[in-house]
Amino acid sequence: MRNFRELEIWQRSMELVKKTYEVTKDFPDYEKFGLKSQMQRAAVSIPSNIAEGCSRNSQRDFKRFLEIAIGSAFELETQMILAADLHYVKKEVNKNLVEDINALQKQMNTFISYLKKISSKKKVGFVRRSTS
Repeated sequence: MRNFRELEIWQRSMELVKKTYEVTKDFPDYEKFGLKSQMQRAAVSIPSNIAEGCSRNSQRDFKRFLEIAIGSAFELETQMILAADLHYVKKEVNKNLVEDINALQKQMNTFISYLKKISSKKKVGFVRRSTS
């Protein structure tokens, strides 16, 4: 079991959640149960899935939760773009948040690639060769 609080991707995603809540607080009241809620849930899903993945005992399960977290990051990016198109968020604020999201997506992808690499090395070590 890993300590999710020590992972930079978890720390960065928690900052992203806070920024998302800050940005969405000024959304129109009629978006309370629409885009605002959806964006907040997508943002919260990122560090939540990273943390849940850390509780799993296998690299495979951990990677699966990281992939879900990346999916939530792409979902949030799409919603951020929509929020800007609807003029709920200033273009500059949107640009900065999307850049933060993209940086986090890349960092998570790099981490997943690393986990795949070390998993494949472990598998190679367990292959038995025939002695005949």
